[in-house]
Amino acid sequence: MNNIFKKSKSVALSIDGFFDKVDLGILNFKKGASNYVNGNKNEFDQNLKTLNLLEKEADTIQRKIENDFYLHSLMPNYSSDILNLLETIDDIMDMSNDVLNQFDIETPHIPELVKKDFLELISLTAKSVDNAVPAARIFFTSPDEVKDKIQKVLFYNREANALSNNLKRKIFQEFDTLKLSEKIHLRYFALHIEQVSDVAKRIAHLLSSLVIKINM
Repeated sequence: MNNIFKKSKSVALSIDGFFDKVDLGILNFKKGASNYVNGNKNEFDQNLKTLNLLEKEADTIQRKIENDFYLHSLMPNYSSDILNLLETIDDIMDMSNDVLNQFDIETPHIPELVKKDFLELISLTAKSVDNAVPAARIFFTSPDEVKDKIQKVLFYNREANALSNNLKRKIFQEFDTLKLSEKIHLRYFALHIEQVSDVAKRIAHLLSSLVIKINM
């Protein structure tokens, strides 16, 4: 994999810059969603503003990487797989930004009795993604070290899915005072937070496939 960097140092710098934006995006997603649940409106607004900007910057870098891959004919046997990987990583930014924007637009009321569950779901989702991005970073320099981080991605994804199901069950079965529309609204947000971790799972599977291909 090091021949990517030998052919084009600018691509290596772009990939590092892209991952830096995604790392910051994940941080702002986690803080932003948590700040919303905790009622910290000013902090949430700043997280949303920052994530909007980071998403645009990550998109710009991703397009540059894609153009450079074709321009320099980098990794011709794997270029489509690698670009698909980077696009899926960029999906994390898109989905994270969409979740915060929907919080901002729809302003769901989070009952006190499920705040802890929502915060834990946000944390587990962030942990899944937090391990997916370093796994992708390592792939470009030491692909044999990817496997351990992939296992963590899948572990936290399973935990997020399980907690999300429990949370949705609690919302529908234990909250008689809520209207059906309110329950559906809360279920919607639990689902979309959970789906961010599902993108991390897709990244893990793409990385597993790429590692196998380059070792064949």
